[in-house]
Amino acid sequence: MPNETVKKISPEFEDERGAIANILEEPISHVAIISSKKGSIRGNHYHPDQIQYEYLISGSYESVSKDLRGKDSKEEKNVIGPGDLVITPPMVAHAMRFLKDSVMLNLTTGKRESHNLSEHTKKYKLI
Repeated sequence: MPNETVKKISPEFEDERGAIANILEEPISHVAIISSKKGSIRGNHYHPDQIQYEYLISGSYESVSKDLRGKDSKEEKNVIGPGDLVITPPMVAHAMRFLKDSVMLNLTTGKRESHNLSEHTKKYKLI
């Protein structure tokens, strides 16, 4: 089973006005828009209890992940493009190296309050 699941999101409906793509139908507690410059690195952490969904609006990045629940887990790499939804379960360390300037939606199942960052986000160096 892969560390992270990558789904290509396609439009559910299109007409002369444009398109509608349904990204996610799960309970979410936090939504953020994140922009990243080409060459930057984000992540290098894991979430003990939260599921994280990353929907890439524009750009490209290399995703590196490692399942911390298994002793013999190997690092996995995926190149993520516009329209991809990356699903990262709890206890999977993840990091992103941006190949192009990028914009993404970050959606999580738990709150991401900065004053208690160490409760929901634990450092783990992958890149």
